[in-house]
Amino acid sequence: MAADRPRGRHVRGRDGRERSVGLDGDPMPLTTELPRIGSRQATSIEARILGGDHTLSRRQVAKNAGVSLRWARRLWRAMGFANVDESAVAFTERDLEALRTATGLVRDGLISEEAAISIARAFGQMTDRMVIWQIEAIVEDMVAHLGISDTEARERLIAELPAMIEPLQELLSYAWRRQLNEGVQRLAVRTESQRRWASGGRHPARREAELPIARAVGFADLVSYTSLSRRMNEQTLASLVTTFEARCAEIISVGGGRMIKTVGDEVLYIADTPQAGAEIALALATRFAGDPDMPATRGAVVWGRILPRLGDVYGPTVNMASRLTAIADIGTVLTDEPTAQLLAGNERFVLTPQESANLRGFGEVHPVLLTRGEGAGLVLD
Repeated sequence: MAADRPRGRHVRGRDGRERSVGLDGDPMPLTTELPRIGSRQATSIEARILGGDHTLSRRQVAKNAGVSLRWARRLWRAMGFANVDESAVAFTERDLEALRTATGLVRDGLISEEAAISIARAFGQMTDRMVIWQIEAIVEDMVAHLGISDTEARERLIAELPAMIEPLQELLSYAWRRQLNEGVQRLAVRTESQRRWASGGRHPARREAELPIARAVGFADLVSYTSLSRRMNEQTLASLVTTFEARCAEIISVGGGRMIKTVGDEVLYIADTPQAGAEIALALATRFAGDPDMPATRGAVVWGRILPRLGDVYGPTVNMASRLTAIADIGTVLTDEPTAQLLAGNERFVLTPQESANLRGFGEVHPVLLTRGEGAGLVLD
């Protein structure tokens, strides 16, 4: 996979000669897995992507931005980029502009230095995964529809990449603004139902009560994933996981939820109300139960307070949902007793108490089976 291949960049040293270095600054090893491109072509593409040639060293970038070398280095590392010698001519005017922009946010008092580092780290981690995802999607599409090898597809992608840069960048900016708006609306718009549900759910301990927001937290877990992974080849397994993630993302979005992360055979999501979380959980279970080409899932959804940090969510509510998912039968969805009480009386859901279970970190709990009541549930295209 591309994520396992060495990544590097061209830098010009004190002797004026260009070389490729890896993440640790060592020379990039030769490999037959990478596409064959000349240094001139690589330099041309790099200049197109980065918006200019390498004309500045780190020391010059820091000086022109009016910041210390240490601050410039911290931001660079937070973005996930390789260390570069301070005197190596490895930076462009765009790098200088980015450093000035980040520094300006701090100097204007909009955010602290630590917040700037955290934001830079978010950009770095998210875009790193996004770029690998997009490259692999294009390569796989070329292999499937053009009948060429993987290496040939990567060579073709490099040749055609300049024509894709602007459209992909526009889509990224559009998606970021849309996602930012969704985040702002979740913060600013609080309906009466959200206010009512915010105080419901399990009776939290004092430390849990201090967590900032209340949400429905849900997990969906592919059944028998470990045994399947032993029997499938890498390509088939990757296709299965990709399909699972894509279908989960669609259902969660239609249900008004937000997918937090996927870890191979498991997806974690949140929703603004207990009902929304329950609808998503049932839709996920139904979708995979009726697909002969996919394993069934099991899941759980719990309402309670959580702590959002670094794009993830934490707290006892998350742990409870995870523990319940682990004991759910194939194709079913469990919830806890307090969440069931919030859903009780809603004709869309049937709630059936189950035998008590001893869950790690919680002791004896009383799971409740969540099934479809009246109504069709989420409508998917």
